[in-house]
Amino acid sequence: MTQNTSTNSSPLSSLIPILLGIFIGVLLGGFLPIWGQEVKFLGELFINALLMLVVPLVITSMIASITSLGDISKLKGIGLKTIIFYFITTGIAVILGLVLVNITQPGVAQSDAERVLLRGGEVLTNAEYKVEENEVLLLDTNLRKSFDDRYFVSLIDQNIKGNIIEKATINSQKIIVSQWENSQGEIVSPLRRGRGINIDLTIAKRIEGKEKSSIKTTIEQVVTDLLPRNLFQSMVENDVLPLIIFSLVFGAILTTLEDGQIVIDFISVLNKAILKIVDLILIFAPIGIGALIAGRLGDAGGFEGFGSEFLSLWKYSSTVILGLILHGFFILTSILYLITSRSPFDYLRKTSPALITAFSTSSSSATIPVTLECAIKNNKVDSKIADFVIPLGATINMDGTALYEAVAAVFIAQIYGIELSLGQLIVIFLTATLAAVGAAGIPEAGLVTMVIVLKAVNIPVEGISLILVIDWFLDRCRTTINVWGDSVGAAVINHLNQENVNSE
Repeated sequence: MTQNTSTNSSPLSSLIPILLGIFIGVLLGGFLPIWGQEVKFLGELFINALLMLVVPLVITSMIASITSLGDISKLKGIGLKTIIFYFITTGIAVILGLVLVNITQPGVAQSDAERVLLRGGEVLTNAEYKVEENEVLLLDTNLRKSFDDRYFVSLIDQNIKGNIIEKATINSQKIIVSQWENSQGEIVSPLRRGRGINIDLTIAKRIEGKEKSSIKTTIEQVVTDLLPRNLFQSMVENDVLPLIIFSLVFGAILTTLEDGQIVIDFISVLNKAILKIVDLILIFAPIGIGALIAGRLGDAGGFEGFGSEFLSLWKYSSTVILGLILHGFFILTSILYLITSRSPFDYLRKTSPALITAFSTSSSSATIPVTLECAIKNNKVDSKIADFVIPLGATINMDGTALYEAVAAVFIAQIYGIELSLGQLIVIFLTATLAAVGAAGIPEAGLVTMVIVLKAVNIPVEGISLILVIDWFLDRCRTTINVWGDSVGAAVINHLNQENVNSE
């Protein structure tokens, strides 16, 4: 793909405005959370613009990539190398996560009381309570922390429980629940007085219905969705994997037709036109990215709200972030240098617009246009390699997600005091690796795969509710590493393919 010098430099020249946009967004959302929420719609416009291009860009870039190979048999070699590379890096990420979480032990408490508080619950065995009308629970003691709708209250002496529907704050003596249920799930009327309550996690609304997920059903769903009944529905839902399969087959067929060159030329021009639209959208990236960050900080309640969320899970969050940094900026950069001899710092600098976009949008798919732009124009990766490797990586290469799930699974086990054996750690390694790859195209894939990993080693699924409070931030961090892994993969496969060409 031939580009002039000014076009090549445009993504890099936009880096400083993007960083300035982030800085302003952080200040606005941090100090003026209400105003951060007000400008959030500008960020949503930016995401919509990127998502608008995902389907046409994936289809045209994949078809252009396949038809440009000439000999279609080359696809087998490129595809096999890409998949092997992605599986290896994902496996390394999971192992790193398991090692770190077992060293730092973020969920291990020094005492039973501390473990209860760390888990997010509270046991008051001697506290007297009174149940008033409208399901108001009055206590004769103060709470040591606040509780929201992720928790339920159990009346120990009556063996019934009810979900909290109004936030119970520290030092509060009043809790309001929805309704009381017995152990069989039947709605009951409680006795009005008693002694002993237990507050613990329940399954959050975002997890409900996902408890039945398993690695078998997930892989079956992914394989089935490779050939959807309605390709246009996959386009509407931005389900990239079936679009990749269709594009591969369609491009391969075009190369066998005598008059197929007419369509090939048309798609090639269409692909270039879409990339020009990407250039246009990136002009507004500083505003869009800044607004996204301001809006999310505003939703979290500014610096004060985000700070309290982070501090409540600082050891767990720090372990995840440390793992992502080590994997992304030490392991992946080492692989990049050892295989391609490229300067990791130069490659990282030229990929930074894609990484910043990934952090702000928390979506690998939405970042595909920018990732391709950085790989092809900035880092001179062959377009027919990048057009194949990067869209595929955005669907199956989830290094950051796999590492996060391994850390989260062990963290939740530690909170519940569950000792994991070596065999269970191996199971976590296998399920986290396979689930991260097999989750492409599934709504809220991170939650689905997290459920799968926990169920594989019998860890309470409701533990996910505890980490959801900080998940929005960690999701952005792991998406950034996912996209960086795709970019490194493009450079590695490009180098290996050039070696094969030269050897021939």
